[in-house]
Amino acid sequence: MADARPNAYSTEPAADWWGEAFPLVPYEKNPPGEHQMLTVVAYDISDQKRLAKVAKICEDFGVRVQYSIFECYLDQESFNDLWLKLLEVVDEGEDRLVAYKLDARCAKETETAGTMVCSEKALCYLV
Repeated sequence: MADARPNAYSTEPAADWWGEAFPLVPYEKNPPGEHQMLTVVAYDISDQKRLAKVAKICEDFGVRVQYSIFECYLDQESFNDLWLKLLEVVDEGEDRLVAYKLDARCAKETETAGTMVCSEKALCYLV
């Protein structure tokens, strides 16, 4: 009978590496509401310290669906708060930051494929 334990010297990733890296937790910070839009925030940050700060800010407003992509259900006031906090951190000469606001019709027409981590009502994106 083959040994079921993982080989300590294996170069193969663990079977559930995504689950270990991004554990599923209930999302309670900013649940979808009547006056909120699905906002997709994506970034490319060149400095590790700024990258960590931007990720932490985004985690406070939404849920990570890819390494540098977050889905957030935000009203206009919350979006303004998020955007101002991000602008305080990013270096506009070196980094890239983008937010896409999707109305209900666009969010409903989103297509998905594969296994992805998503917020409870958010749709996933192939990026």
